[in-house]
Amino acid sequence: MKFSLFGKSKQQANPEQPAVPSQENPKQEEAPVSEEPKQEAAAPKENLQENKPVEALEKTYLKAMPLKELGDVEKVEDEVKNGNIIILRVTPLASKSIDDVQNAVNELTKFAESIGGDIARLGEERVVICPKNVRIWREKTPASTQTLPTAAPTAA
Repeated sequence: MKFSLFGKSKQQANPEQPAVPSQENPKQEEAPVSEEPKQEAAAPKENLQENKPVEALEKTYLKAMPLKELGDVEKVEDEVKNGNIIILRVTPLASKSIDDVQNAVNELTKFAESIGGDIARLGEERVVICPKNVRIWREKTPASTQTLPTAAPTAA
């Protein structure tokens, strides 16, 4: 007996021919085929979106923010926790206090490490902070094997 694409035998698909038990095993009868489709074990398509992690559904934004005061560090942390990449301009706070900039960057570095994110300096006045699913590419420069010239006199 051959089966069609939808699971019914070809004999059952033809209403004129009655269903005949298999010739190979005469004691085994065929189970009746239900006309109703079977329930799928998978969730309906509408529910698939609900089962995904929230981070997969939301978009990641690249945001530029100024660091005006030490209290702005919490805003930066919240943005990164939400999955956004932040380019932080530290110049406004640096004009007030270099120590506050160092404290803020140290706090953001600890934060980035704690969430599995990444942080790096972009030039003299910017820092980039990324969430856990983003890595910052860093070019590794090979160490030079040449001796560098110095101002010290060389032994002859």
